Amino acid sequence: MQARIYKRPKNAMQSGKALVDQWVLEFMPAEAKKADPLMGWAGSGDTQQQVQLKFPSQEAAQAYADKYGITAITHTVPAKRLKIQAYADNFR
Repeated sequence: MQARIYKRPKNAMQSGKALVDQWVLEFMPAEAKKADPLMGWAGSGDTQQQVQLKFPSQEAAQAYADKYGITAITHTVPAKRLKIQAYADNFR
């Protein structure tokens, strides 16, 4: 069973930073999705890809994966660099 661990990104539709400090463990799909012949919906028999586990830190998520024998790939977040500017810099 494979999973990926990542930090939840900031919601692009809101300026707030709620829930961005959570780490998520999400399982990789075990089988490809196929179209239902009657309705045309995409689906599969794999229910693990519907599971999202939330953790307060990356270490907690990795410890959970190690405890239950889950092969986890961690996606680290690059450091955010802020370009500090003042309005007066426009007139230099």
